[in-house]
Parts: sequence; structure tokens; C-alpha cells
Amino acid sequence: MTAHKQVATVTVDVVLFTIRQGRLSVLLVARDDEPFQGCWALPGGPPVEAADLDQSAHDHLERGAGAAVSPGHLEQLRTYGAPDRDPSTRQISVAYLGFMPDLPAPVAVGDRPSARFWPIDDFLTGDDAPDLVLDHRRIIGDGLERARAKLEYTTLATTFLEEPFTISDLRRVYQTVWGVRLEPANFRRKVVERTDGFVEPTGESRPTGRAPALLYRSGPATELTPPLVRPEADEDD
Repeated sequence: MTAHKQVATVTVDVVLFTIRQGRLSVLLVARDDEPFQGCWALPGGPPVEAADLDQSAHDHLERGAGAAVSPGHLEQLRTYGAPDRDPSTRQISVAYLGFMPDLPAPVAVGDRPSARFWPIDDFLTGDDAPDLVLDHRRIIGDGLERARAKLEYTTLATTFLEEPFTISDLRRVYQTVWGVRLEPANFRRKVVERTDGFVEPTGESRPTGRAPALLYRSGPATELTPPLVRPEADEDD
């Protein structure tokens, strides 16, 4: 007797992180199809016709955000293909991870499902946590850990910021993504004095309540040597 072969479908799902009002947030879209009506999901869907997976990820992001979206960084996170991840069919998801500066709130366009940026704190604490489809909570968790690790050994923290920025702005990115407090003077020394090419001064400054804050832009480096090691959550540095 010949075993029945189930044909798998492929989707592209995107974990897009940004920092809004001082909180790390992820873009989610509301599902209006059964059996997931009323649940939230990562922006995504089948690969776009005549587009490769990378372009499909960009297209699904734009549909979710309701506007042109150009992440400062977008990479494949991993592939999810457990046989029972979708109860109705065998579905394989190629997940992407993206970072970008703060975006305006998603605006409804035509019949596009509603969308919003959801603070990651809600997932971690359970307060106001949304109902997510399939294994999207796990995908978001994997994306969060990848993002935290990337900030240790790459310069991708700057993709969360509009240029120019201050060292305090950059430090707040690390504090927000890592969920720890960093001592300002030590952070400045590590970034400006000990890490060649991470940031470059613009020669300008921003007025503050005290001394003007020097402004910087991203430097040519892509990797951090030495890395900025993530401290434990209960440490200040």
C-alpha cells in the first residue's frame, strides 16, 4: 500500500523590531481568516509571484505596515517546519528578522488587515499579551535572542536609529533590546575609544539641559572587536 504524500506549503514570515516610546516592539497584523480570526500574526504569507524570498519578505512588510518599509537590516532567521505547526496543512515558514528606526503607526489601506506595533515586554511578562497564531510566539522569541546576540558582536544597533544620533541614544538602544541598565561613562568608553569604526563624529552637537551632546553617524565597521558583551540583567554594566 502506497503512503499518501502530503504536499507542503511555504510561507515567508517577518519579525520586524523597532523601538517606539522607549519600548522594543514587533509589527503584528490581525488575522481575519478562520480558524485564526481575531488572532495576531507576524506579517507574511506565501512567496510573492515572480519574487524571491527576500523580496517577498519586503513585500509582506509593506503590506503589514501599510507604507513603504525599508529595514536597515533584514536577514533570514531560520526555517520552521514541524509537522504539526499548522493543524490544517503541512506548512513550512521561512522566517526573517529585521531592524529599523521608529515607524509611524500602521495605517489601514483598502482591505488590508489592521496592524500594530506590540511591545515585547507584554510577551515577556504576560500582561496584555496577544493571542498569536501557530508558533509565531516562538519565532518572535527566537528573533529576540538573535537580535540581542547581534548587538554584542555587530554594529547593527545603529539601524534602530535615525542619523545623526548621540551616544546616549545608542546606549538606550542597547538597554532597551537587552533589558538591562548600562553605566553611561563605561558605555561611551567602549563605543568611542575601544571600538574602531563603530561610530563617527559629525562635528555637530545637540543642545541639552547641560553640556551639548556630540552627534554621530554609523561608521564603516560591521563587526565589533572586542564585542560588547551583554551583562546579566541584574548588573549595571
